[in-house]
Amino acid sequence: MPKMKTKRAAAKRFKATGGGRIRRSTAGKQHLMRGKSANRMRRLKKNSMVDPVDEARIRRLLPYEL
Repeated sequence: MPKMKTKRAAAKRFKATGGGRIRRSTAGKQHLMRGKSANRMRRLKKNSMVDPVDEARIRRLLPYEL
């Protein structure tokens, strides 16, 4: 049986936490920073978790991450 391939685009965007959840980076921090407040920028620095509804779909893209 051949090995499954990891989707490389997903591997660059998502990482697994120690508890088994999937971590993702926050959207909206690539450009146009001038209009965003310092509070908002500080919140955007933090990573957030993938919604439980989407976790199964992302786990299929990353067969060996967890």
